[in-house]
Amino acid sequence: MTKSMYYRELTPSGIGIAIKVNEILFSVQSKYQKIEILDLDSSLGRMLTLNDIMFVIDGNAHYYNEIFVHLPMLSHKNPENILIIGGGTGAAAKEVLKHNTVKNAVVVDIDDMVINACKKFMPKLANSLNDTRVSLKIMDAFDYIKNTDKTFDVILISSPDPLGPGVGTYNDEVYKNLKKVLNKDGIIVIQSESPVANVQKSKILYKNLMNNFKIVKSFKAPVPTYPGGNWAWAFCSDTVKPLDNYNEQNFEYIAEQCKLFNRKYAEKRLKQETLLDDLY
Repeated sequence: MTKSMYYRELTPSGIGIAIKVNEILFSVQSKYQKIEILDLDSSLGRMLTLNDIMFVIDGNAHYYNEIFVHLPMLSHKNPENILIIGGGTGAAAKEVLKHNTVKNAVVVDIDDMVINACKKFMPKLANSLNDTRVSLKIMDAFDYIKNTDKTFDVILISSPDPLGPGVGTYNDEVYKNLKKVLNKDGIIVIQSESPVANVQKSKILYKNLMNNFKIVKSFKAPVPTYPGGNWAWAFCSDTVKPLDNYNEQNFEYIAEQCKLFNRKYAEKRLKQETLLDDLY
């Protein structure tokens, strides 16, 4: 925060954002990271930042989370068991629970202070964590995937670092353990940074992904309050391509519950896949 009460974020590329702030509602240094929740001077609502980097805004979380969650969920034949890594805000879980096939959603976050702060100050998102289908695991995501005996149909990774503050970088062991807990015909989606503001970081990630999965596709969508105005995700599987299991009825059922997502929106995001070509 600056003295003029603007949140400012500048990426290494020089691209950044500034958002006017009414009040700092919550600010604490946890064991792992600096956590702040800011009340914004606009219809956007409230914003969570981790280590002074924007993570989610409750008033427009749908820009990120609808495409992040529903494209892989609707690409799977029957997504029953879901793993969400870095899901302490509840934003991804909120979208996952719109699918009536879901029996269990495990949310792993290393920092219980994030979860508690979001439940208090951002309940529109975090109330999803109280659903009986959600299991919260407060621990390092790497340790969880290494030691759990559960397996999952869809794994969603949306942490600010690859697997959160406890890990920091992807490596071959991480991929090995992710694939170990992924069911046959399972899908993993990993947030892959801004294709505008973080090209070098994206390039390293996609190179590693293509060495570990038979199918790697990128898709991107506008996220107005993220630096660069666009964000990208990597769709990874050994057997399933995006929208392989397209079902009009399922799409319409989900679209009725969303602000942005529908069949045309998803197809457009995939048709705009130029990120991998740009990187290589």
